[in-house]
Amino acid sequence: MQRSSDSLYHIHKTRKPNFWALSPLFVFLGIYLITSLLVNDFYKVPIAVAFLISSAFAVIISRGGSINERIAHFSSGAANGNIIQMIWIFILAGAFAQSAKSMGAIDATVNLTLQILPDNLLLAGIFIASCFISLSIGTSVGTIVALAPVAIGIANQTDTELPYMVAIVVGGAFFGDNLSFISDTTIAATKTQGCLMKDKFKVNSMIVVPAAFCVLLYYIFAGLNIHLPSHLTEVQWIKVIPYLIVLGSAVAGFNVMLVLLLGIITSGVIGIATNGFDFFGWFGAMGTGITGMGELIIITLLAGGMLEMIRFNGGIDYIIEKLTRKVNSKRGAELSIAGLVSFANLCTANNTIAIITTGEIARDIANRFHIDKRKSASILDTFSCLVQGLIPYGAQMLIAASLASISPLSIIRYLYYPMLMGIFALAAILLRYPRRYS
Repeated sequence: MQRSSDSLYHIHKTRKPNFWALSPLFVFLGIYLITSLLVNDFYKVPIAVAFLISSAFAVIISRGGSINERIAHFSSGAANGNIIQMIWIFILAGAFAQSAKSMGAIDATVNLTLQILPDNLLLAGIFIASCFISLSIGTSVGTIVALAPVAIGIANQTDTELPYMVAIVVGGAFFGDNLSFISDTTIAATKTQGCLMKDKFKVNSMIVVPAAFCVLLYYIFAGLNIHLPSHLTEVQWIKVIPYLIVLGSAVAGFNVMLVLLLGIITSGVIGIATNGFDFFGWFGAMGTGITGMGELIIITLLAGGMLEMIRFNGGIDYIIEKLTRKVNSKRGAELSIAGLVSFANLCTANNTIAIITTGEIARDIANRFHIDKRKSASILDTFSCLVQGLIPYGAQMLIAASLASISPLSIIRYLYYPMLMGIFALAAILLRYPRRYS
């Protein structure tokens, strides 16, 4: 997630553990995920409708208080600072993406990429770029916003399946989200477990770098089937500048909103200078991009409210109580930490908040069973990123799907890196790896 020095959520225990509090999540998954799979059509059920129904259900079943008070509490979850910050990012991302597209920046950047990278390294090159940028800036959302439009353009030029190409960017984005020293998840995991970032990075990299290497090899071999167009358009270098500024400022560590604002301004100035559009054409492009994010913003607000009702009514506390009740070995303790943060992430759709929610309990478990704090921090971070990378209602998946105008579910089946990262992380627990930290 994006970096922030502000408190992300005011987390406090308000109700007793309650399984029924999790039912809105099951309603959502039943309506959206299971129905889509049964009819084999990911576009049949709009995700906004699924969230509307499950949100109404969450308000209705919430105990205590009048209906007005329950709606007010739901609204407070939707208006949480972290949710609102994500909405500002979505607005700026929409304005930048459409401005850059209208003035030709995306086409120019795609042509440049196609001319620099040979056919067989195109997929691997996109994955490496996504890994590098996310590692440098510490935010998966910022990486997706920067690279997804380019990946979409490349998919169209090379007749590659669009969800497949978008999934390469999303997968690489979680590599840095998990490992970067300036990622919210790394900061939260190391602070709650009481270890140094460099030590957590050392343990974490031993687990996930082999997974990334395996995925990279796959993309190299898969790239053998990619064929570039026989005639490539000449690169208009001046129109590449907005993307170079966006990527450069992101890698330099600028705030993601400032990065997008710089992209919008440079797209406008260069677009007007090159007759890509006039002043009002620029405004029109920004307006189209912003309104195009409308559904995503609605989904984000509904998800924020529903997930807050689950937390408030004791859903997360129920998960914590059940998963920690019968722990009696180091392996079981590590599995319980992985399960805790994974279920918390399902209920919050935010990997940083999931770590903050379960961090202190994970630390108690680690101390009780003498688990190396560097290993527990690694487990928290890795499994939170695993779940965040695979849920269709996470911010990363929603913005990637919105930019590509496809269903989030169509991307999930191609997310090879998050899946393999989870397999390697689970194997590390079961096989007591790395030995030195187990």
